[in-house]
Amino acid sequence: MGRFLFCNRPLNDGAIVVLFLLSIPLTCFAIRYFPANGGSEVHLGSDVLSGFTEAPEYRNGVGCSRDTIHVAMTIDLEYLRGSIAAVHSVLRHASCPENVFFHFIAAEFDPASPRDLTRRVRSTFPSLSFKVYIFREDTVINLISSSIRIALENPLNYARNYLGDILDPFVDRVIYLDSDIILVDDIQKLWSITLQNNRVIGAPEYCHTNFTKYFTDTFWSDPLMSRVFGSRKPCYFNTGVMVMDMKKWRTGNYRKKIENWMEVQRKKRIYELGSLPPFLLVFGGNIEPIHHRWNQHGLGGDNVKGSCRSLHSGPVSLLHWSGKGKPWVRLDENRACPLDHLWEPYDLYKRNHGRDQSAVGSRWVF
Repeated sequence: MGRFLFCNRPLNDGAIVVLFLLSIPLTCFAIRYFPANGGSEVHLGSDVLSGFTEAPEYRNGVGCSRDTIHVAMTIDLEYLRGSIAAVHSVLRHASCPENVFFHFIAAEFDPASPRDLTRRVRSTFPSLSFKVYIFREDTVINLISSSIRIALENPLNYARNYLGDILDPFVDRVIYLDSDIILVDDIQKLWSITLQNNRVIGAPEYCHTNFTKYFTDTFWSDPLMSRVFGSRKPCYFNTGVMVMDMKKWRTGNYRKKIENWMEVQRKKRIYELGSLPPFLLVFGGNIEPIHHRWNQHGLGGDNVKGSCRSLHSGPVSLLHWSGKGKPWVRLDENRACPLDHLWEPYDLYKRNHGRDQSAVGSRWVF
């Protein structure tokens, strides 16, 4: 990635370090924050940015090690409420919440600046250790093709492709989480999963799903492309929850492998669903299968109507509102689905603060 320059810029509300990448291509720079005492309340213009109450303080339990759990998420104004709730849920159910370090990836041209997002996270979670990275959208903008839903064309959806470049080189393992999830279990359990047989990522697989529907007839009729999986038996997996070996990701140059398929897509239209299919093409049939409890996905309905869904059978550790419908939107519009009320107790938006949040005080049982 080239040389790094660290510029210390102390502000009156905490120490912030800005990281600039001095080489080309410039993928990101970052704002780093570690907990600091005496921070003052930040007053921001946006109702959404200034609309959160401070989260409870979560401390490590007995027997916690000093090992850090790295979690990467995107963060922007539209999904900020979901991101805050997701962080809250991780901390609430973690046995060692102080060991969790969050890597937030912000869009370069989002209506909320990365610095404003940094301040909002800091004021909501004063003890949280985290870093906000600014993702250079021109890194990927020319590779994005139209999708079934315009929201899937947001460049920030593709930031996960560049985690090997964005995250600090010493981060050799990370849990990637979408912003429309909540955990109802200890994230340490997900972190401790072993990636066997030299696998690069782990995620729940869904082999009952019709895998062929994720690609067009153009793909399946091409004698070369359709043989890309070789002897692998690919299954669908959702990229909103992944355990990733970043050391293997970097050495295997998986960013480039994904970009190659995006370039093919621009020429031949081999899929319809945004950032997911390139991951399926590169990793399908070669991921570490994780228990389905770690991604009860699809709770946002389909990509067109966003209708209500029920839980899959079995235990639940993570709920994921993938699809068009988001719980904070449906709750505000008084058209909530039944499962949206499981997300609500983790919502720290002040408009919701008066609602019953007693469920946060105990672990969910499904």
